[in-house]
Amino acid sequence: MKQTIRFNLLLILLISLLGTGLAGCSNSSQRDVAMATLDGMPEHVHTAPVRVQEAYQYAVANPDVLQQIPCYCGCGAMGHTSNYSCYVAEAEETITYDEHALDCGICVDISQDVMRMQAQGRSVEEIFNYVNTTYARFGPPTPLEPVN
Repeated sequence: MKQTIRFNLLLILLISLLGTGLAGCSNSSQRDVAMATLDGMPEHVHTAPVRVQEAYQYAVANPDVLQQIPCYCGCGAMGHTSNYSCYVAEAEETITYDEHALDCGICVDISQDVMRMQAQGRSVEEIFNYVNTTYARFGPPTPLEPVN
């Protein structure tokens, strides 16, 4: 009887420790960067996978970063000028969203990498170099426009 109780207590302790350790492996570091709300975003964004939603939220909240990061999916031929343009077509009075990134894993992967690296405290130059090295094999970069 005592052995059963000890075994159960040990099992509960191990499960608790394992759960705590796994929680440290979550993607919560991406929550350390500015993120816009989903309010006002198109319905297609609301029904997209979470990583796509996060990419749109990040793009809206961090245009100054993503406008300095090229995209390598070939969307430069569509007139895109940075990874930011994969999400936002225009941001004057109101935001006009571009739906391209809804179906483009390269765009979203780049944005997710940028989020992760920014949360780690990396500079835009370091992020740019990583993205260039990692994604250049997929296609030509978008022609970056000067950031105002």
